[in-house]
Amino acid sequence: MQQTITATTTAHNDSEWVRALYARYGRSVLGHVLRLLHGDYQRAEDLVQETFLRAWQHRATLDPERAGPWLHTVAHNLVVSAFRRTQARPQESPLGEEEPPGRGEDELDRMLESWQMAEALRGLRPDHRAVLIQVYYLRRTVAEAAQHLGIPAGTVKSRCYYALRALRNVLEERGVTAP
Repeated sequence: MQQTITATTTAHNDSEWVRALYARYGRSVLGHVLRLLHGDYQRAEDLVQETFLRAWQHRATLDPERAGPWLHTVAHNLVVSAFRRTQARPQESPLGEEEPPGRGEDELDRMLESWQMAEALRGLRPDHRAVLIQVYYLRRTVAEAAQHLGIPAGTVKSRCYYALRALRNVLEERGVTAP
């Protein structure tokens, strides 16, 4: 028993439209995402919710009668994007029982390193410095940094490469690192 979904989407009917779309495709999309996530139900629910949010955002152009493949593709892409985000971050490790970081000499060392790095960054070209700050300090993706700086993503990548080489040279000149 499948529900018929109409394309009328006034403010009052939006929630009904999404409910009907979910009633028709929700189980298959959830099953697809669960298989991709090896049974991680919480993450699957989050990604399915995001999938149907995207459907709602495209409700003006989305044909509800043919939305199944579109929904599965969006869900698949969200799973891939989530996986890539987790792979881009270094794996977190527990602190353990020892004294928490940021005490005593560690804090002084960190302050000295921070000062040395700030001085070394000042020795770089402004365009190199801007890219390193966007990618490494503000933790933006290449695409986000490119958008923020108004340059192509490939330019961000190449500037990062050359900026890191220049930064290493500046640090070596100052005796901070070994050649």
